[in-house]
Amino acid sequence: MARTLVRWDPVRELAAWQNDVDRLMGAFLRGTVGGTNGENRWAPPLDVWETEDELVYAFDLPGIPEDKISIEFEDGALTVGAERERTQEVEKDRFYRFERRYGSFQRSIGLPQGVTENDIRADYKEGVLELHVTKPKAPEPRKIQIGTGVKATIEGEAKK
Repeated sequence: MARTLVRWDPVRELAAWQNDVDRLMGAFLRGTVGGTNGENRWAPPLDVWETEDELVYAFDLPGIPEDKISIEFEDGALTVGAERERTQEVEKDRFYRFERRYGSFQRSIGLPQGVTENDIRADYKEGVLELHVTKPKAPEPRKIQIGTGVKATIEGEAKK
């Protein structure tokens, strides 16, 4: 009997453990087993990064046509939703395993105070939706001057 010595890799072990926990918790929380999709809900991966002038949110949405993606801005929150349809059919006497998620998803992201609809730009290319949000300008302090005969002047306007 031949034995092979394999170097222990804690990162690989941790990744395998995380996969097992994700699969277990996903099955428990969504009521799914064996790679099925339960209630047809899923959440795509999201990357967020900051440049000097904007915040960028990138969603991986492969296989989803642009017309199936909705982006809404309301009360300082940006909500992205989409639907991926499964087009394959299962034939009799065949076993299929479906691990890719399908169905609909919706995710809301709180944006910084002061962002307006005009500050948001969406680009969709090669299955990646990028939302570019221009950072709002920080309000500048207002100088208050004390005048003679007038209680106070705010930015040149007399207050009586």
